[in-house]
Amino acid sequence: MVEKGDPAPDFTVPIARGAAYNDVDEFTLSENLGAGPVVLAFFPAAFTSGCTEELCTFRDSIGAFDALDATVYGISTDLPFAQNVFIRQEGLDFPLLSDFDHDAIEAYDVVLKDFYDVMTVAERAVFVVDEEGIITYRWIREGENPDFDRLVEEIREAVEATA
Repeated sequence: MVEKGDPAPDFTVPIARGAAYNDVDEFTLSENLGAGPVVLAFFPAAFTSGCTEELCTFRDSIGAFDALDATVYGISTDLPFAQNVFIRQEGLDFPLLSDFDHDAIEAYDVVLKDFYDVMTVAERAVFVVDEEGIITYRWIREGENPDFDRLVEEIREAVEATA
């Protein structure tokens, strides 16, 4: 299990930025460190109510993260093409990472099996990674969904302490 103070596991996955259905590139975590804290927001599935609420809360608070030179990435096991549609539909102004091979969710130990009794997805979890690649904040959902406004504010405070 990845804990606060551990090096962040590196991974390479497709990144969706939402400009078009096929707006997909490659993202490697280690190549995106050094410019400020990185927020990795793992979520189960695009287009579901809780995930939409969570990511829209990040969207509505993105200015506070930008002011701290932090970069927010959502991560799910959805295909990047679906993520691009989701980004545009919800007006998200940060990219989504597509872990359809489950490498990142396994590395961070945030695997949620039998989502809706059908598939394996990411557990709702958030990690803040500092410029050197060390995890400075870790949150994994236990039980019901949290108050997302309160959670995002807690994450912002963790980023501020890291920056």
